[in-house]
Amino acid sequence: MKREEKVILILSANPKNSDSLRLAEEIREIKEGLRRSKNRARFKIVTYEAVRYRDIQRALLDIEPNILHFSGHGAAEKGLVFEDETGNSFLVNADALTNLFKLFSDKLDCVLLNACFSQVQARAIVKHIPYVIGMKEAIGDRAAIEFAVGFYDALGAGRDVNFAYKLACSAIAVAGIPEHLTPQLLTKESFENLASQQNSPSSKLESGLESTNSPQSQNQQHSAEKDYTQSHDISIDERSGGVYFGSGSVIVNGDVVGNSQIKNS
Repeated sequence: MKREEKVILILSANPKNSDSLRLAEEIREIKEGLRRSKNRARFKIVTYEAVRYRDIQRALLDIEPNILHFSGHGAAEKGLVFEDETGNSFLVNADALTNLFKLFSDKLDCVLLNACFSQVQARAIVKHIPYVIGMKEAIGDRAAIEFAVGFYDALGAGRDVNFAYKLACSAIAVAGIPEHLTPQLLTKESFENLASQQNSPSSKLESGLESTNSPQSQNQQHSAEKDYTQSHDISIDERSGGVYFGSGSVIVNGDVVGNSQIKNS
């Protein structure tokens, strides 16, 4: 019996007011890897470049993909960076993406966000999609390309998403790039199991023993927020609205995305 064809939709965006990325190379390497694979007949790749925000829904409607791959810039909580009508940056946040992808959850099996700090979006999207991969911090161009090549090489060889993720992380390490821990695989099953545990009677009883408004609880929350910011090297300038990653910045209220650490070599 002939196996069902898997459709891969690759969306890429590199706005003219953002740092240049090697997106064409990434797409070329993905296509080449699947072309030479033993299961090449099982995969169909469709690519959309210079993707504007409204192109996302159109591509999903027209292509009905099983795997959606985004390659471009990410700006943590502010969203993924697409393009507007003028070719400049346009941020789409996690809630908007989650609500959109939820509508196509009958087809989508996996979403790969090959963009810096995209774990924020992955954590929201995985509520509705079986497998979602995001980056917990900035990822360089070389690491992003090695990850993509390893991931689709494994799928082309007939392996599942879990194996493909592990091989892709290994591919980064084998290439001598110290970013193999940056990609993070999240699963809907794990999310649902965690939610079930948190909603269990025993969990509710334990959580009720300590008010979330107590000084101790508030201190824990502030400490967690501080740890998250420090671990991601993120600071927020309240005056300018800039979100700073290390020495670079993403100016969100001016629609300018420019960061020497964001997915470049």
